[in-house]
Amino acid sequence: MASKPNIVIIMTDQQQARLCAREGYPLDTTPFLDSLACGGAWFNRAYTANPTCAPARVSMFTGRFPSATRVRSNHNLRDVTYTEDLCDVLRGKGYTTALCGKNHSHLNQDNGLDYIRGYSHDGGHGEGRTEDEKACDAWLKELHHGVSLEATPFPVECQPPVRVVRDAINWIDTVNDQPFFLWMSFAEPHNPFQVPEPYYSMFPPEDLPPKLAGPESLAARGYKWRKNHELWRNRYPNYDAQLARQPSNYLGMLRLIDDQVKRFVEYLDKSGQRENTMLVFVSDHGDFCGEYGLIRKGPEMPEMLMRIPLLFNGPGICDGAAPRLEHVSIVDIMPTLCELAGADLPDGVQGRSLLPLLRGEAVPTTEFASVYGEQGFGGQNVTDEDGIDPEDEGAYNNGCNYDCLNTWTQSGSMRMVRKDYWKLIFDIDGRGQLFNVEDDPAELDDHYDDPACSAIRDDLHRELLTWMHRAQDPLPHPRNRYRFKRFPHNYQSGA
Repeated sequence: MASKPNIVIIMTDQQQARLCAREGYPLDTTPFLDSLACGGAWFNRAYTANPTCAPARVSMFTGRFPSATRVRSNHNLRDVTYTEDLCDVLRGKGYTTALCGKNHSHLNQDNGLDYIRGYSHDGGHGEGRTEDEKACDAWLKELHHGVSLEATPFPVECQPPVRVVRDAINWIDTVNDQPFFLWMSFAEPHNPFQVPEPYYSMFPPEDLPPKLAGPESLAARGYKWRKNHELWRNRYPNYDAQLARQPSNYLGMLRLIDDQVKRFVEYLDKSGQRENTMLVFVSDHGDFCGEYGLIRKGPEMPEMLMRIPLLFNGPGICDGAAPRLEHVSIVDIMPTLCELAGADLPDGVQGRSLLPLLRGEAVPTTEFASVYGEQGFGGQNVTDEDGIDPEDEGAYNNGCNYDCLNTWTQSGSMRMVRKDYWKLIFDIDGRGQLFNVEDDPAELDDHYDDPACSAIRDDLHRELLTWMHRAQDPLPHPRNRYRFKRFPHNYQSGA
């Protein structure tokens, strides 16, 4: 057995945090993950750094916010800025590293990964696939990221999550005494929204709980929300049918993933590796899943997109059925795993190590009192007055029919802070929003201009300004004379 703990990050793409029984959702979508969470440590105040795939994934591996990595959109991976990422650190500590599944990060076999078996939203690629798998992959591509209104006409064994787990197990079996790091990255429950039986019928539309907010709420949410909805409807004549079926497919995909995570963990048990393996389960961001009459993602920073599932299960973790109440971020995963591996943090890391929390050790009382997030690629907000055509812009294309991450939804910039039950969002135009996300999870009741909430608003303004200082890129450090001070675990306070 390796002396250092093996590390596995199990990642989903676009998983809304609240859609599981441990969060109080009335349908049992992820029974195994719920048991894994309650047997370890899980957070119900965990947030992504940016509700977009590439920025969130790069932030997870670098421990840096998108404003520091320079990856503020899915089209900026080449601009990534950091000193060392998690894979660099772990390889330096003797780990062998692998990705099985979706990448969409800066990592490749030249800069951090010893092995890659890649998958995308169209399934697998290249040689080594069965004829059924090739046919399934071709069918997935023909969905153009849409919603299948029928059960997937291929067996469960052809589903990418099943194949990802198979490939991960096969790779681990090739590792000898060397500690390993595995990024097992599912491209689901991201679109295309499809699932075979028996999962297709597990959560029928007529049995789903009511939505927190319907399309009538878009009028109050703002231009980007309304524009997103308009573009959806203009592109899909059958949008209502897709909207009605998407949540059922999405929940079925969650159960399929849950079954495959169980299969993987049972393999670790049987092979005797579970007791020396740290498991981290996380998603990069969420999905509307029918809320507001929307699917996928796009505008602003609502809870459905920003809050993510995050759990740790492994040696030395203090377990408990109740969620941890600390406010944590996807950028905290990298420094946590660096400390677990006994490595110093590279220059430029902005996240905080969660390891003391996970081990039940005392931490400064204010350190995890709030959490911060970013959205937007910058510039001014684009509106209808700019006269941009969605075909010319690329929002309408043959690959995914409609790309909800477009110039309208991603232009400008927003910053967010969550503290206690309150959440403040502030944008480039000086517009503030203040929500009590405990009482108002759909964020329909804006308290920003409410005199009764002025003290809360002012406190969150201070919190947001503090976080924006912390998120400023410290790279490069002064090249001579000055001593760069950093508290243990990269905390804000040494107390």
